[in-house]
Amino acid sequence: MAGDRGDPRGGDREPRPDRAPGSLDGAALEAAVAALRAGQLVILPTETVYGLAGDAGDAAAVARIYEAKGRPSFNPLIAHVADAEAAGRIAVVDDRARALMQAFWPGPLTLVLPVRDTAAVSDLARAGLDTVAVRAPAHPLAHALLAAFGGAVAAPSANRSGRPSPTTYADAVAETGFAAAAALDGGPCAVGLESTVVSLLDGPARLLRPGAVTRAQIEALIGPLAEAEADAKRSPGRLARHYAPAAPVRLDAMAPEPGEAFLAFGPAPASPMTLNLSPSADLREAAANLFAMLRRADALKPTAIAVAAIPDTGLGEAINDRLRRAAGFVG
Repeated sequence: MAGDRGDPRGGDREPRPDRAPGSLDGAALEAAVAALRAGQLVILPTETVYGLAGDAGDAAAVARIYEAKGRPSFNPLIAHVADAEAAGRIAVVDDRARALMQAFWPGPLTLVLPVRDTAAVSDLARAGLDTVAVRAPAHPLAHALLAAFGGAVAAPSANRSGRPSPTTYADAVAETGFAAAAALDGGPCAVGLESTVVSLLDGPARLLRPGAVTRAQIEALIGPLAEAEADAKRSPGRLARHYAPAAPVRLDAMAPEPGEAFLAFGPAPASPMTLNLSPSADLREAAANLFAMLRRADALKPTAIAVAAIPDTGLGEAINDRLRRAAGFVG
């Protein structure tokens, strides 16, 4: 299953999951930890999306992640840690960061902070920046792995770069399983969108990427958030065309054109080419379904994927951010 360390694919057999989705299998966990310590990669479930994980301090392992994803090396990776104490060993944590960690960790919030330990998160993982993006995921399998490994793990979404992020074990293995020496099946991801990213550097806090932890929730704790501006390069997921299926994406559609697949939001007529993000127009349900339904729509081989209008409030801000990137409208 695990390949020679010189083989960036990690072998030619698919990684085997633990015995049941979401269950903690000690043997599978030990195998995943051993793979990380050997410089190999692991398919890792989180509450947001599945990640392709490697030792953040091992530049060779990080290079394997970039290679497997076909990811531009200027796009930094998030360092996943077990808890706030572990974050403080690799990053400079101020009062704002401590307040957000206490409120939202473990959970879908990434903080961009000044780097403290450049050996713990390699220069390659940080894309040569003097900052580090750090998060403590809430999924129990992710937490167990991080606690057992003891260090920071770089774990971008387990898709090829630019493709929709995988929110199921099967999609993760289909995308980048060839590169993984081990895999943990945590079941479907509960959140379904990548984490919110906030930079806490000199000057105001900035929202670099919206997510399940909303702007309003963050501002209630630390005050108004500025826009990304120059800090945007410090966040993953900022490429103009990102999360993209093969078919072109048409936004704010009232109805599909002939040949188009349709992602509805709210009540909609049933059709073989229609998938509904949320029949009840629930933003949380739509977020959880978004990437999986983009994949399913793309598999229909449509001329395009038309998407109904999504309210741009609360979690809708994050959903629309991903849809605009899928359509190539955000830089």
